[in-house]
Amino acid sequence: MALAVPGAGGAEPAATAAADSPALDARPGRAEAAEATALEALRVPDALSARVPAEQRGAGRDDVRLLVSRGRAVTHHAFRELPEQLRAGDVLVVNTSMTLPAAVNGRVGGERVVVHFSTRGADGRWAVELRAPRGAGVTGPRPGGPAGAVVRLPGGRALVLEEPLGPSAGARLWWARAPERVPEMLRRYGRPIRYGYTDRDQPLSAYRTVFAVDSPDGSGSAEMPSAARPFTVPLVAELVRRGVLFAPLSLHTGVASAEADEPPYPERFAVPAATAWLVNAVRAAGSGRVVAVGTTAVRALESAVGADGVVRPAEGWTDLVVTPRRGVRVVDGLLTGLHEPQASHLLMLEAVAGREALRRGYEAALQERYLWHEFGDVHLILPDEERNAPDCFSNEW
Repeated sequence: MALAVPGAGGAEPAATAAADSPALDARPGRAEAAEATALEALRVPDALSARVPAEQRGAGRDDVRLLVSRGRAVTHHAFRELPEQLRAGDVLVVNTSMTLPAAVNGRVGGERVVVHFSTRGADGRWAVELRAPRGAGVTGPRPGGPAGAVVRLPGGRALVLEEPLGPSAGARLWWARAPERVPEMLRRYGRPIRYGYTDRDQPLSAYRTVFAVDSPDGSGSAEMPSAARPFTVPLVAELVRRGVLFAPLSLHTGVASAEADEPPYPERFAVPAATAWLVNAVRAAGSGRVVAVGTTAVRALESAVGADGVVRPAEGWTDLVVTPRRGVRVVDGLLTGLHEPQASHLLMLEAVAGREALRRGYEAALQERYLWHEFGDVHLILPDEERNAPDCFSNEW
């Protein structure tokens, strides 16, 4: 059924909400999400993977590098210089979802597995991914299922696999009937999901942002909303002092594929009334730009805006896929990490920046040896407000 947005007044909904858990194949825009990105030909060397957090590289969180794209012009900065790139009246839309220790060891019969808890469905089930341990904390892909399989978990708990999220029997994610109090179990036995490009396991604190808050029901994100990771309390205070505004929302991110790029699955989100009011007020006054901190913030905010461009309080499941064809209706800019050239996230970046601007930004990031992934450097995309800006790269690093 259509998403119930209070006071929508007939505006076009941008997401769907389900009385039960959403189905993978119910998403609109999957054909668009399969489009080639602007960066298919680029290759990111393994040496540019950030393997540990900045703090373990002898720097602070806000010492990572900041690539700034204003239209086709590119400049280079440290993230701590973000206040100089924004102005009074701008709104930073931030995701307050807490990162969960979502990886837990388990067994299917005599087979050892690692269970990645992705998303809690509206019916109490959890979408989970079973991975094969590869040693040293790294995991590899494992075929999904089978239906009815019992996965033994720590503390005498168990979950039962029921059906794949999608129509394929080999789907990566499966709905599973899980024990009660899964968040409590994760806090006791879980650890953050780790990918093979990292050097070692990290404490949960390394995966939590300064904006994260606990949900009343213990829900959270399987993966860190990583664009916000470089923010520190002093930096937030400096932004506030300069008149930059903050608008919170939540989107609980699910498990991404480590081996294949996929369109995003349906995810739970909430845009509170105060955030909707602030974004609408700033846009109506023309006093600032709406800059989303992370692709998750874009997906949530754009799921709450109608075809009339008005943001309304909303919560539920979003299956929105933001592509250049769909475009963005309320977001002016985006602060995000650096994504793999084949990642579907780049279609969202292209919708905000434009294809040529995105290509130039990523070519500059490769040339200047920026670091990729959740512990890496950050990209700020802003609108080109100087029509006669020079069509070249500058370097202020």
